[in-house]
Amino acid sequence: MKSSVAAMSRPVPWRIFTSYAVAWLYLAGFIAAQVVYATLSPHDQAAVLGWASTNVHNLRHHPAGSLVASAFVTQTFATAWPALIALAMFGANRVLGNWRTALVCAAGQVTGTLVSEGIVGYRVSHGLLPAADRYIIDVGPSYVIVSAIVVALLYGSWLARAAAALDLALLIFVGNIFGGLSDLDVAAVGHVTAMTVAAAVGSLLVWQLRRRQRRQLRQDQAIAPAG
Repeated sequence: MKSSVAAMSRPVPWRIFTSYAVAWLYLAGFIAAQVVYATLSPHDQAAVLGWASTNVHNLRHHPAGSLVASAFVTQTFATAWPALIALAMFGANRVLGNWRTALVCAAGQVTGTLVSEGIVGYRVSHGLLPAADRYIIDVGPSYVIVSAIVVALLYGSWLARAAAALDLALLIFVGNIFGGLSDLDVAAVGHVTAMTVAAAVGSLLVWQLRRRQRRQLRQDQAIAPAG
């Protein structure tokens, strides 16, 4: 009897993956992309960065491709990003489940990019920035990460919140993600936008999830006496 109870309580490896599928898939996809990127010649790396960058030019010509690819490519701290992804994504994934986590992170990535690059496009068209800024290199997983951080900080367990707080501290004090915000720096504006959107969308999804759970609990309680 004891052995059977222990077997039932032991985590199932496949369930550990499926319960955190979005976090695992994004982490694995990012690492795979970095391995492939590292094998390319400098010329090919520059070509990848140029195509994947979510700049004004690319957003007009291949928006979907650049929005997806840019979240898997980085120029700096390539070995540090997997740890930063893990610190944020698993906590958010536990709170929201898979599709909700993907939705929040996608919303942060897309909205953060469109707002920040939209400002660049406006400023270039009005002569406030040089025309070359339409082609800046704007890649990296940070919009996805800060979106997950917000969810984990707001609604995660104490361990998830601690991991997310550490993650955010590293991004702020080492990565300087808000640097140049007063000058409407692309990355700084994008990070603030992504976090704001993640807080709004994540809160809505958590409210819906908890309401559904309460409704299910009331249904179960109503059925229980009859059983």
